[in-house]
Amino acid sequence: MSLEVTRKENQQPTPPTGGHNGNGMALLQSMATTHRLRLNPNTEHKPESYEGLHLEFSPLLFSSLERYLPPPMLSHSRDSKLHYMRDIILRYSPEGERTRVQKQREYRQKIISHYQPLHRELYAMHASNFFAPSFLKAINENKEESFRSIMAEPTQGVFTFEMLQPHFCELLLSEVENFEKWVHETKFRIMRPNTMNKFGAVLDDFGLETMLGKLMEDFIRPISKVFFSDVGGSTLDSHHGFVVEYGINRDVELGFHVDDSEVTLNVCLGKQFSGGDLFFRGVRCDKHVNTETQSDEILDYSHVPGRAVLHRGRHRHGARATTSGHRVNLLLWCRRFRSSVS
Repeated sequence: MSLEVTRKENQQPTPPTGGHNGNGMALLQSMATTHRLRLNPNTEHKPESYEGLHLEFSPLLFSSLERYLPPPMLSHSRDSKLHYMRDIILRYSPEGERTRVQKQREYRQKIISHYQPLHRELYAMHASNFFAPSFLKAINENKEESFRSIMAEPTQGVFTFEMLQPHFCELLLSEVENFEKWVHETKFRIMRPNTMNKFGAVLDDFGLETMLGKLMEDFIRPISKVFFSDVGGSTLDSHHGFVVEYGINRDVELGFHVDDSEVTLNVCLGKQFSGGDLFFRGVRCDKHVNTETQSDEILDYSHVPGRAVLHRGRHRHGARATTSGHRVNLLLWCRRFRSSVS
């Protein structure tokens, strides 16, 4: 079997902005000129928390990047380290990327300034109200045997487990519908999740970024540390969170592809539907992404609301046609900082 794989568009978050005082900026510019990031992270250093700041990059990205700072920087204030890391990011970003980053920041701010959330309880992490008890118990125990006790692994590297409570699924579906209603009424042109899905919404764009960041940090990263260490599962620090919609008058199917992530979480939210099975066809590097599929790599998976699928982003997959009804899935592309600075 040979199937053509299409790489999904990278939709990265945007860097923070902020003022600098003159002396501090001069010092940081001098350090940025004379120092480089470490080749390997300082695993003994406890990074600052960047939660609660108005950042377009995930706060987890800065906490992760802080471990790569040169030793002289570690004793500086959080603001100084933040500006230093921002300078590094911008200096190594092409001009076109900086322009895109600014537009993304303005776009997201415009939405958040005008959209009124329907269910505000979704915008902060309330684990006991969101997750299935079996999933919470396994996370709290934080052991490989606990994770395996709630999981099935129908093919190597693809894990399925009960995750979301029905009430949470209903609230998130309702919030997405409210957002789409607002988009329609205001005629606001939104960015879709990626180049392959023409329906759906980026949850990070209308205020759910912080909650989804906690989902990745506290619930997906511990699992990924155990099962996806080869792709940096313990160092996941940023994400792209969105929903996709399939059915009549929506996307029907999704072609064979790989994700722009280290680890992908895919959870069916509902509603009533038939068809739409996921199919998996093994992990490949970029060079061999379109090579033949072996018989032991073939998996077809039927969605169940509230049940999660967790896999490497490089695991080739697609979605068969949703033949009736309306299917909505929550996707979280979990990523780690890719340091190209040394």
